[in-house]
Amino acid sequence: MTLTATRINPPGGYENLSRLCRAAGDPLRLEILRLLARDSYGVLELCRIFGMRQPAMSHHLKVLAEAGLVYRRREGTTIFYGRHHRAPSEELEPVMQAIFAATDLVPAGTDVARGVAEVQAERAASSRGFFAANADKFRAQQELIAPRAHYEDPVAGLLAALLPQPCALALELGPGEGWLLPALAARSARVVAIDNAAAMLEQARAACAAAGLGNVELVLADSSHARTLGATADIAVANMVLHHTASPAVVLADLAAALKPGGLLLLSDLCAHDQAWAREACGDLWLGFEPEALSRWAADAGLAQGESVYLALRNGFRIQVRVFHRTA
Repeated sequence: MTLTATRINPPGGYENLSRLCRAAGDPLRLEILRLLARDSYGVLELCRIFGMRQPAMSHHLKVLAEAGLVYRRREGTTIFYGRHHRAPSEELEPVMQAIFAATDLVPAGTDVARGVAEVQAERAASSRGFFAANADKFRAQQELIAPRAHYEDPVAGLLAALLPQPCALALELGPGEGWLLPALAARSARVVAIDNAAAMLEQARAACAAAGLGNVELVLADSSHARTLGATADIAVANMVLHHTASPAVVLADLAAALKPGGLLLLSDLCAHDQAWAREACGDLWLGFEPEALSRWAADAGLAQGESVYLALRNGFRIQVRVFHRTA
């Protein structure tokens, strides 16, 4: 790897460069940076993954944060950490990107990979448990945050514009009550709908029966099942589901893998907010997402950004409706 020499301008240039190099000069901190490239974790989650006590982990995160390598994001009472993708100054950008590029080439150790899998499994189990216990009243609870009437027409309108002619295969992740399945079924020869909550999948099954839909396959699985479609889907839809998933970046990668070249992803979800009560009331694992984060995860998955619509709701929440397409 070749680094182009870049002049570090005062004031504070050498101090900032020294702080960056010191933060990256520890093997554990480099492994933390690699882990945070595609997902964010709370301190206690990181302690479990790396088998460390909280004071020691907090120290490492503080060093990384002060160097501008990671950011802190509060969600309710929990602080999550993620990796910055831009340096705090233009002069440090080449150094920081070289550190990230080298770090990402090193595979995760077995123990770390096992810890990540355990944390992700607990997140997913928490989401499934919520829907198992609240499937019959989920619609009412969801209406407190994002009434479907506010985003149903924009999503359906974009779907009609994206599929002016019937396609061969459409995929929906998390169909919920199945309200979008009739529109997908009318525009596709075959629809595959995936949900990891059996209770919600039964509601979608009832909706399909009521509408007489004969071309919809309902699959009880997580997003990794999308990969079995082998890059054949014309369109994938994830409607208000990403904030319930254990790893949004992984989900976007799974959906991208299901799309054929030029295939479309229609995504709607909440913008980042600070209403922590949504976790308990609606089973949300994430309090929405910054649009830039979705764009970055999509780009990492080989998706290019298309049209975007942002909807402001009366209760202070905002919904982003995004279109991406697979580049190759």
